[in-house]
Amino acid sequence: QVHLVESGGGSVQTGGSLRLSCAASGIPISVNCMAWFRQAPGKEREVVAFMYTVGSMLNYADSVKGRFTISQTYAENTLYLQMNSLKPEDTAMYYCAAVCQQRYGIAWDDASTFRYWGQGTQVTVSS
Repeated sequence: QVHLVESGGGSVQTGGSLRLSCAASGIPISVNCMAWFRQAPGKEREVVAFMYTVGSMLNYADSVKGRFTISQTYAENTLYLQMNSLKPEDTAMYYCAAVCQQRYGIAWDDASTFRYWGQGTQVTVSS
């Protein structure tokens, strides 16, 4: 059984930093594609960052390039999202996603690509 548990969300001011964690069980994240998505009220879920080590893929949404970094630790089977220079428009519920439906031609920015999801952690950035 696969479980993804996010943590690390909170409230910060503009320019602040947060590090989100996604503890995975039931799957080895080192050989699976993993991603962070976010969803603000009234908006669609959108990709933030994607990592697939086996496929040598590492992608970011244009809105977070240079500010956010996705990473993982194999020993702890945990995915991270380091978020720096946060802006009010980064306010959203952030979700961890795992295991791509496709093996090739992965639509990394499409939420339907991913089989498993965490419950989310809230990030609020105030101006």
